[in-house]
Amino acid sequence: MSDWYLAIGIGLLLTLAGALFRVWRGPDAADRMMAAQLTGTAGIALVVILAAASGDWAMLDVGLVLALLAALAAVAFVKAASPNGAGDPEEDDLS
Repeated sequence: MSDWYLAIGIGLLLTLAGALFRVWRGPDAADRMMAAQLTGTAGIALVVILAAASGDWAMLDVGLVLALLAALAAVAFVKAASPNGAGDPEEDDLS
């Protein structure tokens, strides 16, 4: 079974390398943000694979924190990319 973990881990590392290249050389900000999301997803998958391979299930907490940070990064990007903070419920006029 550890051979499978190794093969999956190598595949995830190759995906991560491609995503980091796209973050570095992305044509625009949206492509870079999508690559950053892929980096977060690959990082979470690697942590889960490491937890399964080593039997240290406490590492899943690290994966959950990475997932939360990736979601917050996407929200921050959308807020920063929208003109004048459009779509922010705190900015809406209720009257």
